[in-house]
Amino acid sequence: MQMIIVDDEAHWVDNLSMHKPWHTLGIEQVHKAYSAQEALQIIATQPIDIIISDILMPEMTGIELIEKIRASDKRIKCIILSGHSDFEYAKEAVRHQAIEYLLKPPTDQELFGAVKKAIEQLKAEWESISSHERTEYTLRENLPLLRGQLLLDALRGTRFPADEWSRKLENYHLPIRFGDCALLLVRLEEEFGQYRNNGQQLMEYAIINIAEEIFGEFTEVWGVREEHGYLAFLLQFKGDDPAVKKEMLLEKLAVQLQAKVKQFLKGSLSIVITETFRFPEQLADVYRKAAASFRQIVGDEREFVMRVSDLEQTASEGALDAIHSPPSLNNLLEAGRWDAVEEKLQQVFAELDLKWSDSWEHCMEAGFLIASAFTHYAHRNGFSLAKLLGEDMEFLQSGEAFTSISKLRHWSITGLGKLKAGTANEVNDIRSHYVKKVQAFTEKNLHLDVSLRALADHVNLHTTHLSKIYKIETGEGISDYVSRLRMERACHLLKTTDKKVYEISAEIGYLEPAYFIKVFKRQFGVTPQDYRNGS
Repeated sequence: MQMIIVDDEAHWVDNLSMHKPWHTLGIEQVHKAYSAQEALQIIATQPIDIIISDILMPEMTGIELIEKIRASDKRIKCIILSGHSDFEYAKEAVRHQAIEYLLKPPTDQELFGAVKKAIEQLKAEWESISSHERTEYTLRENLPLLRGQLLLDALRGTRFPADEWSRKLENYHLPIRFGDCALLLVRLEEEFGQYRNNGQQLMEYAIINIAEEIFGEFTEVWGVREEHGYLAFLLQFKGDDPAVKKEMLLEKLAVQLQAKVKQFLKGSLSIVITETFRFPEQLADVYRKAAASFRQIVGDEREFVMRVSDLEQTASEGALDAIHSPPSLNNLLEAGRWDAVEEKLQQVFAELDLKWSDSWEHCMEAGFLIASAFTHYAHRNGFSLAKLLGEDMEFLQSGEAFTSISKLRHWSITGLGKLKAGTANEVNDIRSHYVKKVQAFTEKNLHLDVSLRALADHVNLHTTHLSKIYKIETGEGISDYVSRLRMERACHLLKTTDKKVYEISAEIGYLEPAYFIKVFKRQFGVTPQDYRNGS
C-alpha cells in the first residue's frame, strides 16, 4: 500500500514521511510532494492509496486537490491537515469524502487513527471485490461461462455473420458493440503456481473481478482465461471523449490492477496492452500478436506493463501426441515460458521412452520438430540457430542428435538453455541502450523537465517499465540518478565558475533557489555559498 504526503511546508512533509513508523500499518512506500501539482504528477504515475494533504497551499488548496483526484480516481482515501478550525473547510472536506479533518499539529494517535481508518476502508472495499464468496457465486452462474466460451471462440478465429454476432451479444447481455476495442493480456507469474492444483480457477476469477472493478469505470470489460493460461480482456471505452488519452489511461489502470492483485492476492502480473482495433473482424489477429509480444518485447522479464503493436506470429504443427497437444512448442517459446517448454520436452521424451523406444523414425520425427521450433525461435529473434547453439549445431547437421532418445534429450535441453541465454543477452543489450539514452538526455537537458514521465516519453516506454529496466541495469533509481547528477553538477559549477547561486540553481533544474539551497544543505550539511567558500 502506498501513501503520499502533500504540504508546501517542507518540514511537515519530511517529518511525517521519514520519522513515523508507517510500515507498522502496512504502508510500503511514502511519497513526498511539496505542492499540489507535484502530488498530481506522482498520483498519475504511481498506484497511490492514501493522501495526507495540507488545506492551504499556493496555487491550489487541499480541497481543490481532492476534487481533481476524485475526477479520475474515486478510491483514493484523503486526509486533510489544517492549521485552521474553520467549519466551512471541514464541511467541504466531508463533501469530498475526506476520511478525517485534523488540526495541526496532530497527535500520533490522531494521525495513525486516521490512516488506519483509511486502510480498513480500502481493505473492505477491495476484499469485497476479490472475495471467494463473490467468486464462487460467479462460478455457479451459467451466463459467465457462455460469455467466456464466446470470447474464446472469437480469439481462436471462429467467424460469425454480423447478425449472429449481434444476436449473441444481446442474448448474453454483453455491452460490447461493433467498433473500436483494445485487448489486454495478463500473465499470472510464479507466485500463483502454488494454486495450480487447488484454487487456481478461484484466483483467476478473483483477478477478473478486480479488473472489472478497475477498468469498469471507463470501459466495458469482457474477460476470459484463454488456452495458454493468459487472462484476456476485451475493452471498449464507454464514451468517445477526444480529451481522454485512452492509451495512457489503459496503462495507468493496468498498473493499478498489478498493485491491487499484489496487495490482496499476493501475486504479480505481467500485462500487454494492444492498440485499438476493429471488433470483431480483427480480434483473432490482434490476439495472436499480443500473445507473441510476451517473448518479442521483454524476453524473460516479469511484472511489466507494455503496449505493443504491429507484431507477427506464425504457427507450426507436429505429429507426435506429446508435441501435437496444445500448447505447441512454438507457442510456448513465443510466450517466453521457458519452464513450460522444458516440461513439454520432458513429456515428449517420456512418450518416446514408453511407446517408441525401438523406433528410430519416431525419435527422428521428434528431433525434426524440436529443431524446427528452435530454428523458428532463433530466426524470429534475428539470429541463426548455429550462432546460438555453437558447437552443438554440428550434432544437428550430422544427424547424430537423432540417433537415440538419450542423445536427443541431452541435445534438446542443452540447446534450450543456449536459446534462453542468447535471448537474455539481447534483452540486456536493449536495457543498456535505454539506460544510455536516458542518461544522455538527462545530462543534456538537466535544466528542463527530466521527470520520470518526460524520460519515459523520450524513450517511448511506460514509466513503470522504464523504472524497472533502469534499476535492474544500474542498481540505482532514476530519481536518485537525477538528484545525484544535479548535486554533482552544482558542486562542479560552484568550484569552477563565478556564477551566482540562483544561476546555478536554474541551470541544474531548480526553479526556486531557496529550494535548491535547502536540498544542497540537506545533502552536504552546508549551503552552496559555504561550500564555494570552503567552509
